[in-house]
Amino acid sequence: MTSWSTLTRALVVIVVLPSLALSAPRAGATRPPGPAKRYTVEQFMETTSVLGASFSSDEKRVLYSSNETGVFNVFSVPVTGGKPTQLTRSTQDASIAAAYFPTDDRVLFTRDSGGNELAHLYVRTLDGQEKDLTPGDEHRASFFGWSQDGAAFYVLTNERDARFQDLYRYDAKTYARTLLYAGDGEHVPGALSPDEKWLALEKSRTLSDSDVYLYEFATQQRRHLTAHEGSASWKAATFDPASSALYLLTNEGSEFIRVERHVLASGKRELVEQLDWDVLSTVFSRRGTWRITRVNEDGRTTLRVHDVKAGRRVSLPGIPEGAISGVSLSRGERRMAFHVDGDRSPGNLYVYDFETKKLTRLTDTLGRALAPQHLVESERVRFKSFDGLEIPALLYKPQQATAKQRAPAIVFVHGGPGGQSAKGYSSFFQVLVHHGYVVLAVNNRGSEGYGKSFFAADDQQHGKAPLQDCVEAKKYLAALPYVDGARVGILGPSYGGYMVLAALAFHPDVFAVGVDAFGISDWLSALRELPPHKEALREALYQELGNPQTQEAMLREISPLFHAEKIRRPLLVIQGANDPRVPKGKTDALVEAVRKNGVPVDYFVLPNDGHGFSSTKSEAETSVRILSFLDQHLRQSP
Repeated sequence: MTSWSTLTRALVVIVVLPSLALSAPRAGATRPPGPAKRYTVEQFMETTSVLGASFSSDEKRVLYSSNETGVFNVFSVPVTGGKPTQLTRSTQDASIAAAYFPTDDRVLFTRDSGGNELAHLYVRTLDGQEKDLTPGDEHRASFFGWSQDGAAFYVLTNERDARFQDLYRYDAKTYARTLLYAGDGEHVPGALSPDEKWLALEKSRTLSDSDVYLYEFATQQRRHLTAHEGSASWKAATFDPASSALYLLTNEGSEFIRVERHVLASGKRELVEQLDWDVLSTVFSRRGTWRITRVNEDGRTTLRVHDVKAGRRVSLPGIPEGAISGVSLSRGERRMAFHVDGDRSPGNLYVYDFETKKLTRLTDTLGRALAPQHLVESERVRFKSFDGLEIPALLYKPQQATAKQRAPAIVFVHGGPGGQSAKGYSSFFQVLVHHGYVVLAVNNRGSEGYGKSFFAADDQQHGKAPLQDCVEAKKYLAALPYVDGARVGILGPSYGGYMVLAALAFHPDVFAVGVDAFGISDWLSALRELPPHKEALREALYQELGNPQTQEAMLREISPLFHAEKIRRPLLVIQGANDPRVPKGKTDALVEAVRKNGVPVDYFVLPNDGHGFSSTKSEAETSVRILSFLDQHLRQSP
C-alpha cells in the first residue's frame, strides 16, 4: 500500500473528486508567494513507490512491487536496467512481491482483500496463472523464506487457530505442505536454521522486554536462551549458513541494540557488532561470504557490509545518500539489491555488483514533472520537553517562509506506539511544504531508535507525557521566526491519529486544527477486542497501554471518545470502512459527539479500505482534501 512517509498504511475518501480538483486550490484560499515553480498535488502524486527485491534463478532479473499502475503490483526488471515487465494486474488489492523461485521464473507474492490485512500467499505460475497457496476466509499468511537447497519454502499461517502462528514447509514443485511447528500464541517463529534442525522463537512480555527460545525439532523441546533481569529486548536475527550459531539482537545492559552470536554446540555467547545506534537487522548471503547489517542512525537507515572470511567491512562506493531498505543478496553472492530513499529522492531500486563494484539504478520513481531542487530537505532538530527530556524531530521549511511572511505549521505525529519519523521521501510532506506549511515530524518519547530508556518512557503514560511532548513541539515551532504561532495544527495517522484526538480533547486551546487519520478514540474497547492474531502481544500491549480488566478508569481517562465534549477546534477525521484495527462504529460515535459541540468536523469514510490507502488515486484525493481543510481552517484562521 502507499504511504505518507511514516504513515503506517493509508486512506481513501468517500466522495470521488473531479480530476480538476487535483490541480486547483480551494476557491477563496489566499496563498503566500510560493517557489518559482508551482506544482499541483496531482504532479506530486505521480511519484511511484517501490518495495522489495528478489533475484531470478539466473540472476538476470530482479522482482519488486510498484504502484505505478495506481495499485501495488509485481514487476520484474533486468539487473542491467531497462523496461520492467508487469507480472500481476490487480486493479484494487495490493499485490506485494515475496520472491522468485530459485530454479525457474515462478513468483511468490501476497495479496489481501479490501485492506482487511488478511493477506494470502500466491504463486504466479510459468503460464501466468495465479494460485492461492493459503486459501480460506478468516486467516492470514506470510512468506518465511526458502530452504537452503531451494527445494522448499516456508509459510506462516494462523488458519488452524486465529490466535496462533503455525510454520509449514511447502514443496517447491508440488506445493504439498508439512506442518513444522504448531504455534501456542506466545512463542512466535523468528528464524529457522538452514539444516531445519532448529527454530528460534520470540516471546514478548512488553514492547521493550522480550526473550528468545530455541526449539529443537528432533526432541520437540524448547530451551530459554536469554533469561535476564530487568527490561531488555532480545530478538532472533538469523542463523549462520552452517547452522552452527544463532545471531541475536539485544539491548540488555545498554541503551542500543547490538549483535551477539550464540554458538549452538557450546552455548557460548560473544559480541559481534555494537554501535551507538540500534542495529535493525543482520543477515548472511547463502554461502556466508557476506553479512549485511542495517542500522537506525538518528532517523536514517544505513548499511554495513562485512566480508566474513576477511573479517572486515567492505566499502560501497557510489551509493547515494539516503535510507537503505529491502536488501536482498543473490544466491550466487555476486549481487546485492536494495532501495535508497532520500528526502528529495523517492525510494529507488539499485543493484550492486561485488565483483565489478558497479552500481545500477533500476527504477526512476520521482514524478516526471518534479525537479529535486524544488523539493525540501528535512533538518534534524531537537527541543526540550516539559521535563527537560530532549525530543528529536525532523523539520521541513517551505522555501517561501520568512520572518516577513510567516507560515502556518503542522506538528506531525507518527504511528505506533513505538514508531518513528525518519529521513526519506514523502509526497504528502512535500505537498504541504510546497504549499506553504512548515512541518515538524516529532519523535515523541516512546519512539524507537533513540535508546531503550527513551522507547520505554511512554509506558502507561499515553495521553500524558508523550502528548505533552507534542504540545512542546508546538511551542518550538511558535518560537521559529518564520512560523505564525497562532496557526499551528496537529496531524497524524493510526497512533498519531489518537494523539491528534487527545491533543484536541486534553489540550483544547493549544492547536488551531486537527487531522486524524484512522486514530483510536477508545483504548478500553480496542484493548478488550484485540484481533486473535494479536494474542501473542496482548500482555505486552497491556503493559504498554493499560489492562482493560484492572485499569478501566485510567483507559477511560486517556480515551478521547469519553471526552469529546472538550473538543472545540476544527477536525478532519479519516476512517477506513474495513479497518480491522479501528472499528468504524467507534469513529462514528466520536464524530457525532464532536459535532454536538457545534465544532466543524469533516468526516471521510474510506469505503473499500482498511487501515490505509489502496491506491495512488486515493492518496491524491485525500491529500487534496486535507490541503483544502487546512487552507480553510488553518491558513485563514486569525
